[in-house]
Amino acid sequence: MDVLMLSRLQFAMATMFHFIFVPLTLGLSILVAIMETKYVRTGDETYKRMTKFWGKLFVINFVLGVVTGITLEFQFGTNWSRYSEYVGDIFGSLLAIEATTSFFLESTFLGAWIFGWNILSPKMHAACIWLVAIASNLSAAWILLANAFMQNPVGYVLRNGRAELDNFFHVLLNPFGWQQYVHTLSGAFTLAGFFVMGVSAYHLLKKQNIDFFTRSFKMGLVFALVFSVLVAVQGHHHAQEVGKIQPAKLAAMESLWETHENAPMYLLVVPDEKNEKNAIELFGIPGALSFLAHGSFNTPVQGLKDWPADERPPVMLTFLSFRAMVGLGTLLPILCIWAFLRRNKLTETPRLLKAMLFAIPLPYLAIEAGWVVAEVGRQPWIVYGLMKTADAVSPIVTSQVAFSLVALTLLYALLGAVDIYLLFKFAKKGPAEA
Repeated sequence: MDVLMLSRLQFAMATMFHFIFVPLTLGLSILVAIMETKYVRTGDETYKRMTKFWGKLFVINFVLGVVTGITLEFQFGTNWSRYSEYVGDIFGSLLAIEATTSFFLESTFLGAWIFGWNILSPKMHAACIWLVAIASNLSAAWILLANAFMQNPVGYVLRNGRAELDNFFHVLLNPFGWQQYVHTLSGAFTLAGFFVMGVSAYHLLKKQNIDFFTRSFKMGLVFALVFSVLVAVQGHHHAQEVGKIQPAKLAAMESLWETHENAPMYLLVVPDEKNEKNAIELFGIPGALSFLAHGSFNTPVQGLKDWPADERPPVMLTFLSFRAMVGLGTLLPILCIWAFLRRNKLTETPRLLKAMLFAIPLPYLAIEAGWVVAEVGRQPWIVYGLMKTADAVSPIVTSQVAFSLVALTLLYALLGAVDIYLLFKFAKKGPAEA
């Protein structure tokens, strides 16, 4: 493999591994803040125990997420220096703002929260975790706005062979970025809800701390139910935005090869990328794709053949990832509805509890599949319509990338094992005694 492919593999591995930690940090920070707020308002010691138990799991996840995120950002200089040189004026400014505001804010107040239990007043201590939660979710906004420039470049001017910042407010208000932000946060909050329900289900199956984990389960349920529905609804609007800005990605998501008015959607499709067609197309719904993509049954939807072969996304991977995301995104609210109907009889519904325990990985898989669609579906562009990925790689030798790929893979495997071990250990141990 050449430098380009190795660099892409390394960045994909690092990004997807890092994003295992991010959504749980975003969602669980809010849930822990809500728990501590309930404790401050009611004085109920159970909510304090809940805050400490779920807060410990949050801290474990947060720390390992920070480590993987730091190594990820270095790759913009080591593996993608030409990209950094080309758009660093825009992309770098957003990352700098994220680091100097959001990251430092959440790190500082997380330290105060961890060590301030017996020092700060209850209200001040609760304020610390709220600042951590707000900063974490604000950090996601800056990162996603940086990514949105890659998806939908705005607010720039081409000067001296570079894309230079021309209008910061256009970058800040990039509609594609805020669509991504709502979609990503909804998915993260859904994941956090399922994580809380899954761990709670384990203890309820064991008949341990019934009141504690029933309350936890119900809080996670409300979170997951609301945001699993929201992510599905908002995902439809986000797909329409993709259809306007990145029509080739939409065509790859649906494996649509020919441009059609009244474009159908097939429930069973097997892409044949080599022959530029679908080997199987069954159960078509006339006009459904046109309606879903553009709100009209007669609006044309462009097919992949409208673009040269070297400007099309990888179809099979984009198509399968999109199907996986949609399928899991449909299953998650169904599980939430089942749990909501049985919320007052949890210990009497062991099948539900087992389902929720084994469902913990499903939101992770859905979110990772969504990012595969977003990033692979943008190819061959690293900045859509401006710079191709092949032109962004650093002028380094293959052996250097191969060595760092192996080293980072081993490091991340170790960190992943540590994270799973610690989360499993403390989740299984349960809360401290009252």
